[in-house]
Order: sequence, then C-alpha cells, then structure tokens
Amino acid sequence: MSNKHYLQNQLKSSGSAYLFWFLLGAHYAYLGRWGVQIMYWITLGGIGIWAIIDLFRMKQLVNDHNAPIFAEIENLERRQRDEDHARNIAMIEAARRNDSNA
Repeated sequence: MSNKHYLQNQLKSSGSAYLFWFLLGAHYAYLGRWGVQIMYWITLGGIGIWAIIDLFRMKQLVNDHNAPIFAEIENLERRQRDEDHARNIAMIEAARRNDSNA
C-alpha cells in the first residue's frame, strides 16, 4: 500500500518544470524521464525545435506525470473512507448488541 504523503511529494508543478526547462533544459529529468532527457541533451533540444515545442507542451507533460499519482491518491482515500465506514458500522452494531443485552 502506498503512502499518501509520499505520493503527494511525487507530484510536480508546471512552474518548476518551466524553470528547469529555461535554466538547464532539464525538465524531463525533473519529471523523472531520464532517457528522454539524455536524448534531449544529445540532440540539443532537437536543435531548438524540440525545445520550442516543449515550451507549449509543458503543462501537458506535467499533467501526464501527475495523472497516475492523483489516481493512486484517490484510490487510497476511497479505501480509507470504506475502511472508516466499515469500522463505524461495526461499532454501531456492537453498541446495539450491548444495548439489547442490557
């Protein structure tokens, strides 16, 4: 089971990705895509063309990175709600049994 706080720390922001793109051309590294990052550096950002395209795609790149993390966080929260609900029902049933035995 994944830890919600760990997952939240894995989320990336578009602002930081743009900063990495502008300062170092390292936005793919920031997103954890080292293979693509190395190709980006080797081709010098596709001789600038890839770099310009990424300028307009950055938000989508970050969203693509974050989407599975948000889905996992949602699953964790749903499981927690289900567990809390089951625990509350069990406590209510136990209280009812105690009242009927008294």
